Amino acid sequence: MTDRRTGALTIRTPEGVVFSLTLAGPVTRFLAVSVDLVVVSLLSEVVGALLGFLGVISRDLAMAATLFAYFVLSIGYGVLMEWRWRGRTLGKMLLKLKVMDVQGLKLTFSQVVIRNLMRFVDILPGLYLVGGMACLISRRHQRLGDLVANTIVVRQPKIQAPDLTQLLTGKYNSFHDFPHLEARLRQKVSPHEAGLALQALIRRDQMEPGARVELFREMADHFKKKADFPAELTAEISDEQYVRNVVATLYRAGGR
Repeated sequence: MTDRRTGALTIRTPEGVVFSLTLAGPVTRFLAVSVDLVVVSLLSEVVGALLGFLGVISRDLAMAATLFAYFVLSIGYGVLMEWRWRGRTLGKMLLKLKVMDVQGLKLTFSQVVIRNLMRFVDILPGLYLVGGMACLISRRHQRLGDLVANTIVVRQPKIQAPDLTQLLTGKYNSFHDFPHLEARLRQKVSPHEAGLALQALIRRDQMEPGARVELFREMADHFKKKADFPAELTAEISDEQYVRNVVATLYRAGGR
């Protein structure tokens, strides 16, 4: 759901988590594109200079090679940057923007290729007039390439790191009574798994009650397979507290 007044897109996940993304407006997107056009132009100048020797053979051949190189750079730059830098180019990084799937999912390679190939339509008849008009009309500020690839561009303001001291204090972590099992837990849990558990705790108040119980049950079952804490210990605490103990063990003692 898109709020036209705030320029925010609200997404509800299957787990019942609701989060909001701030959409990038046409002006900010144009500034980012302008930076990228300058970068591509500079790269084209360098390549054009390297291809200048073809002018000795044929001036038309040199011009054709230069135009082809510009085409490859225009598409290749956007595809390479957005794929390797997870939806960001140099211009988007400077303006703190990012390309995402409309459902907030990770971009696929086909989405990256499609939205960049469509630039040659969005840029018509010049200065991204078609793309700019599409951004103004679209509820999600999407140019034609975004509409075809099913992508959006969002703003990414600097996010303050969560206060782990406030989040993880208040209850005794019974895992500390079993340091050898804590060490095994730190060894077997990946940084990605630890990050997902932390985000679940941070956003737990945004979840629907039923989805919250189910999510922490599944996460607790997952982590229980990593380290076999005594049954009498796990029976005394809730699934959410179990996940909280895991996060406290990983972040406060494990130094993740």
